[in-house]
Amino acid sequence: MNYQQLVDYVLSDTNKSLYLFLPELVLIGTIIVMLLLRVSSTTRRLIPTWLLALFGAAAALAVSAPWIFLNDGRTEIFTGLLVYDSFTVFFRSLLVFFTVLFVILTRISGMPDEEDAADFYTLVLGAVLGMCLMASANHLLIVFLAVEMASVPSYVMAGMLKDRRKSSEAALKYSVYGAGAAGVMLYGTSLIAGMTGSAHLPTIAQRLAEGAGAETPLVLLLGGLMIMVGLAFKLSAVPFHFWCPDVFEGASAEVNAFLSVASKAAALALLVRVAIGLSNVPPEEAPREVVQQSVAATEVVQAMAGPSASEQQERLERIRTLISYVVAVIAAVTCTFGNLAAYGQTNIKRLLAYSTIAHAGYMMMPVAAGISMMSSDPVASQRAFASMLVYAGIYVFMNLGAFAIVAFLRNTMFSEEIDDYAGLITSSPGVVVCFSAILFSLIGLPPLAGFLGKLLIFAGLVDAKMYTLLFIGGINTAISLFYYLRVVKVMTMDPEPDRRGPVSFSMFSVAGIYVAVITAPVLFLIVQWDQLHLWALAACQHLFG
Repeated sequence: MNYQQLVDYVLSDTNKSLYLFLPELVLIGTIIVMLLLRVSSTTRRLIPTWLLALFGAAAALAVSAPWIFLNDGRTEIFTGLLVYDSFTVFFRSLLVFFTVLFVILTRISGMPDEEDAADFYTLVLGAVLGMCLMASANHLLIVFLAVEMASVPSYVMAGMLKDRRKSSEAALKYSVYGAGAAGVMLYGTSLIAGMTGSAHLPTIAQRLAEGAGAETPLVLLLGGLMIMVGLAFKLSAVPFHFWCPDVFEGASAEVNAFLSVASKAAALALLVRVAIGLSNVPPEEAPREVVQQSVAATEVVQAMAGPSASEQQERLERIRTLISYVVAVIAAVTCTFGNLAAYGQTNIKRLLAYSTIAHAGYMMMPVAAGISMMSSDPVASQRAFASMLVYAGIYVFMNLGAFAIVAFLRNTMFSEEIDDYAGLITSSPGVVVCFSAILFSLIGLPPLAGFLGKLLIFAGLVDAKMYTLLFIGGINTAISLFYYLRVVKVMTMDPEPDRRGPVSFSMFSVAGIYVAVITAPVLFLIVQWDQLHLWALAACQHLFG
């Protein structure tokens, strides 16, 4: 392939890819418009920044259109850097839908202030853009760039409360941990790419199946574990969770909602992409990496005597077993540590931080189950991955609702300590009912939506015969009952503290209506859960090619 043919190929592929990349282009266009409006004081007053961000997120959701494109097949775009399929459509839509709700929350709560609004919403949309790339990554270069695109704006958002020392401390800790994790991940990426001769995930899987790096398996293992460090950091999975409680305590509740929902959902999608990408070769299409189009690379591949198909499948199965085992162990430890550490917390944001860690463990469990069943029972494997998608969809409302209530109560009572929530049932019964319903759903009690999510996850573990992981998940569900109930007990049974003035949170206010709207799916989604489950199953039907 000569230079002109290479240019023609790239341009042709890019033209075909842009249509499938439209939601991300809308986000990019919105960011550019917001930056241009800051050029002068006159343009700044043309349109409120929050309204422009809301319009951009809503437009991205409209062009993403999961109700139309959720059954699309698998297509590699931008010469194999990204992959477009129903899984991409689901997570991209989930992220921009959450962004719409999040922008509304920040407008109601008053954070950020008018001076910082343009910077804040630019950072939000920039991070969401990186998260969308995480959900569609098909190349190790995009894996790293997408993680950094999502992480760097989050560091700044954690320190948006510039007049508070804890907020600055949170941003510093977050960025230091993130820089360390990024360095380790980048080194692991270089090891994998160097040993296999490619950074394209399906090509790497093919090379591993053919025996690439078989002479130095420890190097491949080390590279894979280093990549897992970066993913575990984004998931706040043990032992890379240390940043999470301190960052959540120092940052605002609104930013915590963004980090606990959007960041976790994108990290889970990327975990699935990397785990499947390194252990599965899509059967119906050859890798489209541009470098493979060269004659020299083709001659090298043809000169190598490859192993039989059964040997290749056996090697891929060993890789799946290893990935499944590592993810299962991290999920079990993360879930257990998060629930146990939540007991001694007196600050509601720190308690919800450890709750976020525990739920990251729950949502990693079906990933381990799905990977383990990819070859033995592909249909059950898709159901296991779908259960994670269902839980992620429910988790949007549970954690967004929880942090929204924390933010509104902070504005009313100027405190985020659990003890100061005492006696709220007498002055603000509506918000106590909504908060209690969300906390019960986080436990997984029926008939709330959280019960449905955990039930599907545990069903996937049964299909995979991962009974030990199932037992750990069940025990942790029982453990979490106590610290969630402690918050409910303080709000409903403890007397009002003398140091706190009267608190009034009307459910007929704008904030109250927002809380009611977010809580409604937690209460009633179980009635129409089948539709969400069908969407999740459709999203997973092309995961393996």
